[in-house]
Amino acid sequence: MLAQHEAPIIAIATAPGRGAVGIVRLSGPRLASLVQAVCGRALRPREATYLPVRDAEGGVIDHVLALHFPAPHSYTGEDVLELQAHGGPVVLQLLLARCMAVAQQVLPALRLAQPGEFTQRAYLNHKLDLAQAEAVADLIDASTEAAARSASRSLEGAFSQEIHSLRDALIHLRMLVEATLDFPEEEIDFLQQADAQGQLTRLCEQVQTVLQRTRQGALLREGIRVVIAGQPNAGKSSLLNALAGAELAIVTPLAGTTRDVVQQTIQIDGVPLHVVDTAGLRDQAQADEVERIGMARAWEQIERADAVLFLHDLTRTHEPGYAQADADIAENLQRTLASHVPVLHVWNKSDAASGETAGPDDLPLSAKTGAGLPVLRQRLLDLVGWQGGAAEGLFMARERHVQALREVQAHLDHAQTHLQPESLALDLLAEELRLGQNALNRITGEFTPDDLLGVIFSSFCIGK
Repeated sequence: MLAQHEAPIIAIATAPGRGAVGIVRLSGPRLASLVQAVCGRALRPREATYLPVRDAEGGVIDHVLALHFPAPHSYTGEDVLELQAHGGPVVLQLLLARCMAVAQQVLPALRLAQPGEFTQRAYLNHKLDLAQAEAVADLIDASTEAAARSASRSLEGAFSQEIHSLRDALIHLRMLVEATLDFPEEEIDFLQQADAQGQLTRLCEQVQTVLQRTRQGALLREGIRVVIAGQPNAGKSSLLNALAGAELAIVTPLAGTTRDVVQQTIQIDGVPLHVVDTAGLRDQAQADEVERIGMARAWEQIERADAVLFLHDLTRTHEPGYAQADADIAENLQRTLASHVPVLHVWNKSDAASGETAGPDDLPLSAKTGAGLPVLRQRLLDLVGWQGGAAEGLFMARERHVQALREVQAHLDHAQTHLQPESLALDLLAEELRLGQNALNRITGEFTPDDLLGVIFSSFCIGK
């Protein structure tokens, strides 16, 4: 019996629904007999052949373009057959069923592909590394032009090249340190002559540079979760509508109109922003049961935020108790949010305010007229560290890549300590370098737990 990743697989490789063209894709070892049986002839490698695919009674299911890619010169590194047919769902299902029926006689191990299994095989057969395989899904899912271009660069290997460069430098330093362990009486002079300290310092600087670019790539993919918070009737829903350019949330002069979470994804400078409007925050005793549930959900969203817009009302600064209510919300925000989550104080209704002004570090705007919105958009990008204008050279990255690089950075920091003459510990130094290399290897897949592979490829579509 063939292992799971060795059995031939088949799937419809185009999106569900009607289209001009649809593709049925097969991949696996020794497909030649199935190609002959389905197509009625042998196919010349990598050359499109127009032919009919017939059912069991000899009737034509459809005329297709058939392409055979013998291993290893294919996407998966295995034999691949693609049948490009008219894109009706029924036609594609008939072709799929015909291939499965023929396989019972000539290739009985053929089975339906799992999500992402074609790309997983490309990874397992060393056609792509893991970062490139993830870029395939990122390219498909890209919601902005900048994200698509960055994913394409990662697919071409730009990100992998950065990681390989770091790994090569780290391996060279590891070889130096571990060779020195064999000559303990000469370790200090040997390391000084090889400039081990300089090599480690330069490696730390390289990691910091790559980490910064990786954070930028992760922002392009993951986006930023921005939660709008504040007292009732401060204009939170109006601000969401203004940022989105559409009437998404109901706006009335009545306090407490928003009772539940409303979310919309917008784009600023190619970066996706997931903007969340929440129920107004106030004293629980003043709210009814439904409003209290809305406020509880608001705090849940705030806990998950990458940034919080604390919206104030410039026209109400003179009201008794208003400043104290804002102070209570600010205190709760400080207790709720992680230290790295920024809070931007925004003062709304600047068009209606008569003499009231925001603080020097605060941002006045009018959700009604749009005044101040361009500045707000730029401040949001600045808050999360987006470097405007740098997107053209970026590669796509994921949060797991950022975490891995932070782990590398931590191991190299420990290595710096163990390399100091007053606390020289070569065995500990070598171990920190080894752990740093393992963290780098997890990014490209040279060292990756099987359960992580399952999580990564399960997010792909079936035919990819």
